[in-house]
Amino acid sequence: MVFKVYDLEQPRIHGMPIHPVHKPVGFTYVLHRKHSDAPLSNKRSSASGVLMMTEHTGTHIDALCHQALNRELNGIIKITPEIETPYGFTVHGIEKVRPIVTRGILLDVAGSKGVRILPERYRISSGDLQKCCEDEGLKPRRGDVMLVRTGYGTTWNAPERYALAAGVSLEATQWAASEGACCVGADNMAWEVDDGQIDEEMGVTLPCHVLLLVKKGIYILENLRLEELSLERIYEFLFVCSPLKIVGATGSPVRPIAVTGVDGFK
Repeated sequence: MVFKVYDLEQPRIHGMPIHPVHKPVGFTYVLHRKHSDAPLSNKRSSASGVLMMTEHTGTHIDALCHQALNRELNGIIKITPEIETPYGFTVHGIEKVRPIVTRGILLDVAGSKGVRILPERYRISSGDLQKCCEDEGLKPRRGDVMLVRTGYGTTWNAPERYALAAGVSLEATQWAASEGACCVGADNMAWEVDDGQIDEEMGVTLPCHVLLLVKKGIYILENLRLEELSLERIYEFLFVCSPLKIVGATGSPVRPIAVTGVDGFK
């Protein structure tokens, strides 16, 4: 049996796309200890660096405490000083998310429509997702990780273009939840279209975040790298993702992988 591993993380580098609310911190990695600083008389030297970023920078997963509705978290948990502390959340922190090892499916919407990349800020419908399932011969199962490709992963090195990415509509997100997805993700900044508009149905911006994290308890993966899966038409696979155990954090950087050649998976 031959296994193949697909790396679904975008590279982390200074200047990469950052959501506006996280730009004050951004992403910085610098060496604070260098081999060249050691005396030449030392045979051995060492190097180490400092990393500064928010949990929601680059490819990452959202914890349930990341969003609230009317000051309540998932499970109708009221936010109090005991819940939301200066050092993180005492409930629904990212350390509560167990490693995810399950069936993953790729719904390549751009590929289904025969385009390299979807129109800017196009809202993907449930019909688009169902058409992908038909085209790819897939039937979603309860417990799946559902990954949606918009094509905007190809613009990772062009942050201004990446910020205009297509995303999944609220109606399509409701369909994904009804199909039993345990986690969803996309090759864009926010799963949904993040244009600051207030949704008429829910009365909030980022309504899909509220639906998934607050109402349904479904995790969200953002800034995924899905091009290799698309090029090789890999639509079903073993999905593996393990968040860091940062106690009380609202999310975690991740390096998710898709594995083919596993019994039960194409």
